[in-house]
This record gives sequence, structure tokens and C-alpha cells, in this order.
Amino acid sequence: MDQTKFTRQMLDFNKATFENTFNAIVLLQDQTEKMMAAFLEQATWIPGDGRKAINDWIESVKQGRSEFKKVVDESFSKVEACFAK
Repeated sequence: MDQTKFTRQMLDFNKATFENTFNAIVLLQDQTEKMMAAFLEQATWIPGDGRKAINDWIESVKQGRSEFKKVVDESFSKVEACFAK
């Protein structure tokens, strides 16, 4: 088997595995966000600053997740360009 073809198949497999795992993590984090929203709705004893901190944390996680995905996608594109014919 041609080494380039084999390497390309490995790259495609790794990319698909990353996409599937990343999507599962996104679903988990989105569900956790919904649970936190429901909790905050019922927890009237949490002060406004605490609520703001939790919401800021959630937005920070989303932003970090988005940036991580962007970097990984760019890296996959660069490696794919190396093996493009």
C-alpha cells in the first residue's frame, strides 16, 4: 500500500474520531449548561454576582471550546495540505 494513501487514511480516521468526540463533548456541555440554568432559576439564594460569575464561566467555556475547535481544524487542514496531490 502506498504510504501517502495509508497516511491519508489515518488522517481521515483521526479527523473523524476527533469530530465525533468533540460533538459528544459539545452535547454534554450544552446539557450541563441547561441544567445549570434550571438550577439557577430555582436557587433564589444565589446572589446576582454569583449568577454573573457562573454565566461568565459558561461563556468562557464556550469561547474556549470554539477556539480549540478552530485551531484543531486549521491543524488538520495544514496536515492535509502536506499530503494533497
